[in-house]
Amino acid sequence: MTVWPRIKKTAPQRPRKSAIADLVLIALVGGPLAAPFLASTSLPLLPLIANIIYFMGDRVCPQPEMGLALSPPHIMAVCMRCYGTLLGLVAMRWLIGRSSGREAYWLNQYGIAGFCLTVLLCLAYPAELWAQSWGWWGYDNAIVTGFGWIAGLGLGAYIMPLLHPNPAGRIVEG
Repeated sequence: MTVWPRIKKTAPQRPRKSAIADLVLIALVGGPLAAPFLASTSLPLLPLIANIIYFMGDRVCPQPEMGLALSPPHIMAVCMRCYGTLLGLVAMRWLIGRSSGREAYWLNQYGIAGFCLTVLLCLAYPAELWAQSWGWWGYDNAIVTGFGWIAGLGLGAYIMPLLHPNPAGRIVEG
């Protein structure tokens, strides 16, 4: 009887910064959603975790009191403008996973011009907040989510190829 040696196929290792960036993005997306549910439970440690998430949301969000009531009376830890930004980042993370990082929409490849375009896209977020403060429109979840999403797409179009490089330089099938 012939025994063939087993050859173990291993996938190429992801860079550490890519894995850390994914964990941070998961925490940023999951935290605001989890906070109202954690706050509404009677288990001893979970409301404390919710308080930490709410504390962080209060520090980064200009209107945390406008969060959606996912588990009334508890609301999300950030407003939908901030969450729209996170959704834009998630969309760009998904896109970088399916591409080579060299397509025309990845802004980091254009140097200072790409950086300037990134800044302009990210300014959609404060521009909407400014327009709202001047009474151009009231707070509307659809409007603020859209402006946040534009900002997230702009930021993601610049940073995702830097955080998630494709070492082989080829289009990833999937």
